[in-house]
Amino acid sequence: MEVEKVLHMNQGNGETSYANNSTVQSKIISLAKPETEKALVGLLQRCLVDGTTVLERLGIVDMGCSSGPNAFRVVSEIIDVVFAECQKMDRPVPELGIYLNDLPCNDYNNVFVSLPEFYKRLKEEKGDQISCFVSATPGSFYGRLFPKKNLHFVHSSSSLHWLSQVPAGLTSCNTLNKGKLYLSKTSPRTVVEAYTRQFQDDFSTFLRSRADEMFPGGRAVLSFMGRTSNSDPTDDVGCYQWELLARALTSMAAEGLVDEEKIDSFNAPYYAPSGDEVRVEVEREGSFLVDRIEPLEIEWDGGRVLGVAAAETRGETVARTIRAVVESMVESHFGGGIGDELFRRYAVVVDEHLCGNKAVYVNLVVTLVRRD
Repeated sequence: MEVEKVLHMNQGNGETSYANNSTVQSKIISLAKPETEKALVGLLQRCLVDGTTVLERLGIVDMGCSSGPNAFRVVSEIIDVVFAECQKMDRPVPELGIYLNDLPCNDYNNVFVSLPEFYKRLKEEKGDQISCFVSATPGSFYGRLFPKKNLHFVHSSSSLHWLSQVPAGLTSCNTLNKGKLYLSKTSPRTVVEAYTRQFQDDFSTFLRSRADEMFPGGRAVLSFMGRTSNSDPTDDVGCYQWELLARALTSMAAEGLVDEEKIDSFNAPYYAPSGDEVRVEVEREGSFLVDRIEPLEIEWDGGRVLGVAAAETRGETVARTIRAVVESMVESHFGGGIGDELFRRYAVVVDEHLCGNKAVYVNLVVTLVRRD
């Protein structure tokens, strides 16, 4: 699986698009907003500490911006904080160079068709007191994307749990993690170790790349899927949505609708680390100080309030959310056209699971400071 070519959210504005099925990701942005504001205020206070320094430009990037309403929501909230803090400090607002980053196959057309309206609204709300320049920077964040000392603030939400590749060693043996799509209680130790090593390598590369691109004292706020257990990477909180998707695929294989060997050979390029694992990698790489790591819980359906005449079950809501994220990978591996049936079955097994279980994602909100 070439992750850069097949990992993208469902495009456009249709029924199964990411734009219309990203409530959970929106909730994560809301929960992380206080940490984002705190980091930005800390950055500006450092940059303007003597009351006379003129900060002419701020370099800001949203990594894993995807498409749909969440992309410009993050940018708008960052601008609001910068604008308010500069007014509070009676300092001119620096020019903002804002970069939207995702993999090359991201739906950038959907993002930038909204740009004129974004600029118009910014002009109406802030007038001539702010200059903002938005551009796209396609490419994997597991590597350099910007010149040295170009960035002051790095934001990423719901992205860093995706690995740069399927863990090394898993692609050569289709039966090593038989019947599973990701880590499971029954996964062999070698599979668990392969996933752990891949996370360590990728996250270290991410940190090293950002360290080169950021100014000393710059801030990063990263929120991504994780887990509460420090010792068990197969903990249900980090894995069980994949377990249920494997169950739906297995039911299709039993009826000859998909090839069982295809299930055995699929390994998700995904890892949900613990807070301790994140801290260890940050300290090992050495370029950043950990300001805060906070685990937050989000219900699988985003905490949807059900009315008497709800249009869909909770399982269907969850299935639509997961489909918008993983369908591109699933169809590239199993073949096009299986989405409707697979996610219909997935909704059923999720509903069965939710009947007797509380199901939450754990999202780690990590705030880092670039060392001087």
